[in-house]
Amino acid sequence: MKKENGIIIYQAKTGAVEVRLDKNKETILLTQQQVGKLFNVQKAAISKHVKNIFDTGELDKKSTVSKMETVQSEGKRKISRKIEYYNLDLIISIGYRVNSINATKFRQWATKILHQHIVDGYTINKKRLAKNYDLFLKAVEQVKTLLPSGGAVGATDALELIKMFANTWFSLDAYDKENFPKTGATKKEFQLTAKELTDALSDLKISLTKSGQTSDLFGISRKEQNMEGILGNILQSFGGKDLYPTIEEKAAHLLYFTVKNHPFIDGNKRSGAFTFVWFLKKTGILNPIRMTPEALTSLTLLVAESNPKDKERMVGLILLLLKCQNEI
Repeated sequence: MKKENGIIIYQAKTGAVEVRLDKNKETILLTQQQVGKLFNVQKAAISKHVKNIFDTGELDKKSTVSKMETVQSEGKRKISRKIEYYNLDLIISIGYRVNSINATKFRQWATKILHQHIVDGYTINKKRLAKNYDLFLKAVEQVKTLLPSGGAVGATDALELIKMFANTWFSLDAYDKENFPKTGATKKEFQLTAKELTDALSDLKISLTKSGQTSDLFGISRKEQNMEGILGNILQSFGGKDLYPTIEEKAAHLLYFTVKNHPFIDGNKRSGAFTFVWFLKKTGILNPIRMTPEALTSLTLLVAESNPKDKERMVGLILLLLKCQNEI
C-alpha cells in the first residue's frame, strides 16, 4: 500500500499487519479509508462494523477514535476537514469482524500469535528484533567507550546499565557532559551523622567477614576519619546554601568520592556501593526494583575505572541513573 501522510501500511502473506510510521509518530492511527484498504473492503463495511463495535460496548469511541484536522486539495481550493482516525484496538476489532480474504488471513495470523503468547508467555517480532539488534550492540559499545581500554566492565555489565537507563536512553556520542543532568529533583530535610555511616560500614565488614567474602584489611581507613570527611564534604553549606542542593547530587558525589578517593586500604568499591545505597535509603529515594545489585556493581566499576578528568561527566551519569530509577 502506498505511503499516506507519513504512514505505510500493508498486510504480509502471513496475514500480519505491518505498519511503518514516521519516527515522530507515537502510536498507530489509521483513517477509515486506510483500514478499508488494509482489509480490502469498502468504507461502508468498515462503518457498519465500527457502529456495531460501539453499540455492543466492545470498545468505547472516546478512547479509540481521534479527530484531526487535515487540509485537502479539491480543484484549486484547499479544504480543511476534521477526519476520524482509528487506534490499534479498534483496527484489530474491525479485523475480527470483516468478511474478506485479507481479514481472514489477519485473523489466522492473530490467532496464531495469541496462542503463542498464552502457551509461551511471550511473543517475538523477529523482524523488529533483527532490526534493533545492531542498535542494541551499538548501545552496549557506547557505554563501554566511557571506560579506558582494558577495563573490567564488559558487555554484560554494560547491559545492566542500559536496562537502568531504559526509560530515558541518551546518546553517548563524544561522551559530551552537556547531555547529562547537572542537578537532581529532591530537596528535603534529613538527619544523618558520620557515626551512623561508620557504624553501618562496620556492620558490613562483620557480615562479609563472617561469610568469608573479605580480608582483615577490608574497611581499614588510610587516614583517620576519612569517611567522616567525605560525608562532611557532601553535606557542607556556605551562606546557608548547600554545596550540593539536592539529595541526588549528594548521593552521586558520595559514591564518586568514596570510590575514587580510596579512603580504605581495601574494599573501596564495595564500600562505595554500600554507602551509596545506604544514603539513598536513609533519605527515602531508593528504588530497589530498578537499583539491582548487578546494575549497582556495574555503575561502581564504571566510576572506579573512569578518568579523573571526567568527574563531572561521571557525576552527571549517576544523576541520570537516579532520575531513571524513579521512572517506571
